[in-house]
Amino acid sequence: MEPLDRSTIWPYRDGDPGDFYYQRYAHPTGVAAEEALGKLEGGEALLFPSGTAAATTLVLSELGPGRTIALAEGAYFGTSVLFGILERWGLRFEEFDQTGPPPADADLVWLEAPSNPFLTMPDLEAAVAHPARVVVDSTAATPVYLRPVESGADYALHSATKYLGGHHDLLLGAVVCREPAAAQRLRELRTRTGIVAAPDSAWLLLRSLKTLRARVERQTATASELARLLESHPAVERVRYPGFGGMLSFDVDGDAGKVETSVRVISNATSLGGVDSVLESRRRWEGERVPENLLRLSVGLEDADELWADLEQALAQG
Repeated sequence: MEPLDRSTIWPYRDGDPGDFYYQRYAHPTGVAAEEALGKLEGGEALLFPSGTAAATTLVLSELGPGRTIALAEGAYFGTSVLFGILERWGLRFEEFDQTGPPPADADLVWLEAPSNPFLTMPDLEAAVAHPARVVVDSTAATPVYLRPVESGADYALHSATKYLGGHHDLLLGAVVCREPAAAQRLRELRTRTGIVAAPDSAWLLLRSLKTLRARVERQTATASELARLLESHPAVERVRYPGFGGMLSFDVDGDAGKVETSVRVISNATSLGGVDSVLESRRRWEGERVPENLLRLSVGLEDADELWADLEQALAQG
């Protein structure tokens, strides 16, 4: 592993600042992690303290008062909550069906691939044909299954807390830029606002990127099998799964609360993307925008048979 450097300052060289001099501007561990992620994504990566911090900085860098964001309908609810808060500063947003073209008046198009927890995939070709800049939140796809900037998007965004981190032990966000000038604008705003990722989280990301492909391919294989089994289960009304990745959602014919609290191998917890499987009802967080009986499952690295046995017994309790 690369060394972890927690320094906040570095001495000048013959009276001149070197590549590193104050942590808010840059630090060796963060730069190493950004270079590793940028290589995976095919662009220039910048790290932030969380996925929401990354989204906030990106929006403030791109837009001003009176501008409109076209947000993928059914995307992570926290994104719409954030954009709603930013409306007091004059930003606007409208949701649209991302399986089709964005609205003509959008100044920034915000896609999610796949959406969380509805698992829709965007029409990326239609989006990049739009004159506005395009952001793709590809947290759930990861660069193993989608590299947005290589497909014409201006930005790829990650809650690196999820699959990129993969162990439920770091909080981190990332934006990958197609154009160097865009990366420089983000870097400048990040520095001036102090929205900077700490070395420890960057070091943990470096660790996790080494196993990313092995983890998500295993999670995909297990999730695909569980989705198939859930579709034929009499206590399940609907399954949503895009065909890749470790996240799926399903609607139970019964009490979702009883199902989520009956799991034993799977943890009844929030978040996703880790090596341990977690299941939760999304109604508690998202309200009526999601079905009351919808459960989101993030598949970890446990044995598929073990996970299915746990789901079967939990479904029987609902």
